[in-house]
Amino acid sequence: MAIAAADQSQFHVLAVDDSLIDRKLIERLLKTSSYQVTTVDSGSKALEFLGLVEYEQSSSDSPSISTNTHQEVEVNLVITDYCMPGITGYDLLRRIKESSALRDIPVVIMSSENVPSRINRCLEEGAEEFFLKPVRLSDVHRLKPHMMRTKFKDHHGQKKREEEEEEEEEVDQEEESERRPGIEAPLHDKHQQQLQHQNSNKRKSMEEGLSPDRTRPRYSDVAAVV
Repeated sequence: MAIAAADQSQFHVLAVDDSLIDRKLIERLLKTSSYQVTTVDSGSKALEFLGLVEYEQSSSDSPSISTNTHQEVEVNLVITDYCMPGITGYDLLRRIKESSALRDIPVVIMSSENVPSRINRCLEEGAEEFFLKPVRLSDVHRLKPHMMRTKFKDHHGQKKREEEEEEEEEVDQEEESERRPGIEAPLHDKHQQQLQHQNSNKRKSMEEGLSPDRTRPRYSDVAAVV
């Protein structure tokens, strides 16, 4: 039950079921819809795959996780059987929704029993869908909108974080530029005062050279000589 080759354009689904027959069926349906698939046979292995618990060594006669690279693979949706020994599908749903890192992953519950109270409880806990077994291809087609919505939300959230980081960087640059003129202001003012003083001296010299008091003696001297 090896997973398909990783492809960024594909959605990755984690399928959880203790029944080998049901696990094979859901895997085939998901791959028919071009999804990347990982299958596990228990809720505890699903939690380990998602990074919520440490790995517990399974018995030699039970199937193990279908990939050894689970820590590097993003999970876009979890589809799980409701009735499983140990950790049930409902328990798995609650653990995912209680995790701040994983609560946005869509979870779909499967069951061979049509029990309204069970269905309502799962939906109230955050399940996106509740499928009755055997799961059909038409059911699988209903998974994509949930994954698309999550992808869009992740992309929007990342873009928003990038915009906030850019705004913070711009604010820091503005604050730094505002602090710099305050440091350079005394030197700038001193230089301006020196220039003003020099210009004032030049104007004073020019006015003294052109004043009538200084030109009259020259003309009187010329008149006396004549």
